[in-house]
Amino acid sequence: MLLFLIAAGLTTIFGVMGILNFAHGSLYMLGAYLSYSLVIQGKLNFWLALAIAPLIVALVGGILEILFLRRIYKQDVSFQLLLTFAFVLIINDSVRLFWGSAPLTTSLPPLLQTSMVILKRTYPIYNLFIIVIAFLIGIGLWLFLTRTRWGKILRAASQERTIAGALGINVPRLFTGVFMLSAWLGGVAGVLAAPLRTLSPELADRVIIESFLVAVIGGLGSLPGSLVGALAIGQINSFGILIAPTAQVAFPYMLMAITLLFRPQGLFNRE
Repeated sequence: MLLFLIAAGLTTIFGVMGILNFAHGSLYMLGAYLSYSLVIQGKLNFWLALAIAPLIVALVGGILEILFLRRIYKQDVSFQLLLTFAFVLIINDSVRLFWGSAPLTTSLPPLLQTSMVILKRTYPIYNLFIIVIAFLIGIGLWLFLTRTRWGKILRAASQERTIAGALGINVPRLFTGVFMLSAWLGGVAGVLAAPLRTLSPELADRVIIESFLVAVIGGLGSLPGSLVGALAIGQINSFGILIAPTAQVAFPYMLMAITLLFRPQGLFNRE
């Protein structure tokens, strides 16, 4: 479900703006490090960090979109890839500058440090909390995109920017909002992941690769596809190591290859 939150932001940007954002994993990492600073150095509780850190990440995303991405919407996709990869290098080195390269850890919130038994199996409460909150955020995002006036405006602008602008929609401001929403989702995932992961500047590398796998399998731009793709990758990572430990790392790529062979547009996208 953490992977779903990250991939949901990635696929929302692509679905509305047509941007392949390589820096999304770095925004996730930034959320995790900000959570560490707020909880460990700022002495705030986890819940305040969960509220504040994603907003800061969203602000960073908005600045990147306004100052840089807005200038290349009409350029070839290679410009997007090069620019967002430059963001990766800048954000990763900024993390090293401010927090150093040594591994950092933060603890679980006291309220969620216990476990509970379900069907004779013991599960950490914090893991169940992540599952529930990610699912609720996913439902909220889906309702926003499909059932609200703003969601209709977003979908209209994604399909035909020129006509949407002619109808009075401020498309650049709309795209800034979408990018900030996507960055916020990455920040939320980072804060939720911080107590479970050792924080290091390499934190973003694997997650962005897996997020692209999820987006390609589910279909770029499809929110339900992100959920199904994330669940598929999660199960493969969990059970693949039991079935074939030496080949487990290849299984997600094999699933993507099979998907591209038989359904190149992804599981939930039209051709």
